[in-house]
Amino acid sequence: MAKVAIIGAGSWGTALSVVLHNNGHEVTIWSVIESEIKMLKEKHEHFDKLPGVKLPEDIIFTTDLKMACDDKDMLVLAVPSPYTRSTAANMSKYVKANQLIVSVAKGVEEDTLMTLSQIIKQEIEQSRVAVLCGPSHAEEVGKEIPTTCVAGADNKADAEYVQNVFMNENFRVYTSNDVLGMELGAALKNVVALAAGMADGLGYGDNTKAALITRGIAEISRLGVAMGGKAATFAGLTGIGDLIVTCASMHSRNRRAGILIGQGKTMKEAMDEVKMVVEGVYSAKAAKALGEKYKVDLPIIEQVNLILFEDKPAAEAVKDLMLRDKRDEILITA
Repeated sequence: MAKVAIIGAGSWGTALSVVLHNNGHEVTIWSVIESEIKMLKEKHEHFDKLPGVKLPEDIIFTTDLKMACDDKDMLVLAVPSPYTRSTAANMSKYVKANQLIVSVAKGVEEDTLMTLSQIIKQEIEQSRVAVLCGPSHAEEVGKEIPTTCVAGADNKADAEYVQNVFMNENFRVYTSNDVLGMELGAALKNVVALAAGMADGLGYGDNTKAALITRGIAEISRLGVAMGGKAATFAGLTGIGDLIVTCASMHSRNRRAGILIGQGKTMKEAMDEVKMVVEGVYSAKAAKALGEKYKVDLPIIEQVNLILFEDKPAAEAVKDLMLRDKRDEILITA
């Protein structure tokens, strides 16, 4: 049995608490929001973020960050990506030397272009950091629907430890040492999922969705490999797998926000209606900046930025993508 604290009581952190509890671990959930912890203590259900998933009575809920971090075998950092740095900074004084922290959010910081694991390492220098990601909507994980994820770490032993702690008959976990590739795939697919949602909001069909998924993973792979990720990672669960589920499912807040934008709402109106952090909006500018930094062509991501931040009509963006210069899809040489 491991002692695990989940830092962040959103839908994903709450769903992972069910996985961990089912595996026999002692689970603590922390949130900075007192009303959220009060609801979880009294109702053992997150009515706002994960309705219908009852949480076991012996899960511990707290707003005390020191208590959450003390004497734990693993800390799971599950706050939305815009709050990763501030939360990690607040955690730092309570984290012991060589403490294992698992980052489960997805994003790239706009100002620094750092991945979330890089931010955690910077803010909590004494820690060891792993990541967990893949095609895994919290709504399904909380209901114990079969799901696969990947545990990534620079140290193989850490990846295997995370795998052992989380894996069960409904939650299969693979391992990888390509942490950068995993995090880039997980973050950038949210931007492409916004585009897929916009296409749905415009009334386009399956052909358009297939094109966006296929050309979207091409963009993500080009950038990821240029930055040092492994091409095989983008063909796996944290690449094409995560992209497919995020572009296709109504569980995806990025797709839902995209649908609303495609229907004519502004980015802010769409985010307000979704009522959850839409990670792709926060990663879009960073993705565009990374493309410029590494001199990688990212036409879908560039158009998403124009729609989100310069009020370009989504239909016009699609037209511009379709009318780009003619080129080979894949250049095969003998």
